[in-house]
Amino acid sequence: MRFMKEKEVKGFVKNRYGKIARSGASCCSSSESLTEQARLVGYSEEDVKNVPEESNMGLGCGNPVALASLKAGETVLDLGSGGGIDVFLASEKVGAKGRVIGVDMTKEMIEKSKHTAEKYGYSNVEFRLGEIEDLPVEDKSVDVVISNCVINLSPDKKKVFQEAYRVLRSKGRILISDLVTEGRLPSTVRKSLDAWAACIAGAMDKKEYLRTIEEAGFKKVKIVSESSYELDVSEKLTGRITSVKVQAYKL
Repeated sequence: MRFMKEKEVKGFVKNRYGKIARSGASCCSSSESLTEQARLVGYSEEDVKNVPEESNMGLGCGNPVALASLKAGETVLDLGSGGGIDVFLASEKVGAKGRVIGVDMTKEMIEKSKHTAEKYGYSNVEFRLGEIEDLPVEDKSVDVVISNCVINLSPDKKKVFQEAYRVLRSKGRILISDLVTEGRLPSTVRKSLDAWAACIAGAMDKKEYLRTIEEAGFKKVKIVSESSYELDVSEKLTGRITSVKVQAYKL
């Protein structure tokens, strides 16, 4: 990495999200309730009501399940599943014959989401501890890969998309909600571990982000939705932070 070691970033992010899992609080300072935060990034009131309350931790920047067109019987993989909100939403979409796998590198998040699944009787979901750059998932074993404001946290985004491509079956697809930049971030922001954990410092330029997905082998890469995203940062940004929803296919 340009400014700091990958291991340092991952260790800091893992520690931060472990604390969030233990406390149940969002990483982002906001006066809004978690339900209101969810609504603002794309979840409907029905979505929020249909998942366990403890799975909504206010950590996303979109609602990938709403745009993924999930079908009954499909196998879905959620990269960086956190408290499990998107896993549980996808669970209802794919039904009893489908399967949803959540992968997260934070032990506390996996323990939390496993407990939630057991508590509410979700039988078609599972949660695995692992890094999204090295997925604990078999080759060509899933139909859809989703992710919600997590890939920006990875220091090696190309590897993440290569792994997503590896685990997808032929004609599989991805629907990713993430943060990207349009313009440059100050070097002080890029160097900040707090800014990394807050989904800012690791955000990639939008054009480069789309190009990285294409370089991993995906086709028909396109942004299906985007909007500006309000962030509380101490230093003025010279560019823009944008929330994008990106779709692509493995043909």
